Amino acid sequence: MSLEDKQGIAVAAPAVESTGGRTRILAVDDSPFSRKLLEHALRGQPYELAFAKTGQEALASIPAFRPQIIITDWMLPDLSGPELCRKIRSESNAGYTYVILLTSNVEKESIVEGLAAGADDYLTKPFHEKELVARVGTGRRIMEMHREIEEKNQLLEAAARTDFLTGLPNRRAVEEYAAKQLGGAIRHGYPLWVILADLNKFKMVNDQYGHAAGDEVLKRFAAILKKNTRTSDICGRLGGDEFVLVVTHVPVGHITSLVERLGCTFTIEEFTFEGQNLQMTASFGVGGFEVPDRPEFQQLVARADAALYEAKKDGRVQIKSK
Repeated sequence: MSLEDKQGIAVAAPAVESTGGRTRILAVDDSPFSRKLLEHALRGQPYELAFAKTGQEALASIPAFRPQIIITDWMLPDLSGPELCRKIRSESNAGYTYVILLTSNVEKESIVEGLAAGADDYLTKPFHEKELVARVGTGRRIMEMHREIEEKNQLLEAAARTDFLTGLPNRRAVEEYAAKQLGGAIRHGYPLWVILADLNKFKMVNDQYGHAAGDEVLKRFAAILKKNTRTSDICGRLGGDEFVLVVTHVPVGHITSLVERLGCTFTIEEFTFEGQNLQMTASFGVGGFEVPDRPEFQQLVARADAALYEAKKDGRVQIKSK
């Protein structure tokens, strides 16, 4: 049984659920008889099936339905199957879609035309139900592998931008974010601040208590930064015991309060190594800019680094905006 929606796209009754989730299939055919054959052939399979009667209906339904597989007839009222394939490949923003072309033309030149237009597979009409199910199953397996590859690529991309010890963004991630924010700050005239933080006597902790103790200090400080960083800003680890925050849309007085709060919160953290209680502190340097200054991000980092150097000498927060 099919249900018609307001756009004239029919959605088949839900198929049997599979443990791995259902594959969404969009069938494009203007023939009620052909649509019924497709529905009958795929009934009981782990698929969610929808229908479109024209190529334009199919293209309109893709963003919302996001089909993994499209089965389209060669002859449609408005587009040919190959034309629809080309539009799917050039216009779809929903990721890759596996396309099966149905055709009654068995000439090799026509089949080559369809594959060259972007179809992944073809099936001649009238089709055999078991062959259709088998070819759709092949498409499903290919799309599942494609999904797994995408997920692994996303994990690799995330790992490439994450500090493995603290879980904070690394230098690369911070620089990419900051470059975008700095461009907006220069165009629209809002403040942007780069805060560098350095842990005092961190080398002593590593030398006296070992790297495991040093790692614990780094992770605790990272947790404080993360807790005190707005979702619109970013904090990260540059390397060693050096951390960075990029903060926007706030006046200098807010930055001073933020840095003082970070320093106090870290100071009252309790560290115990080899039975010894240890109090840690951090130094902070801030680099900012004022309109019409148009600095690069690395210039702001250099300003913050110079301020940090002074802060480590006199123990007070230093801010440099020029």
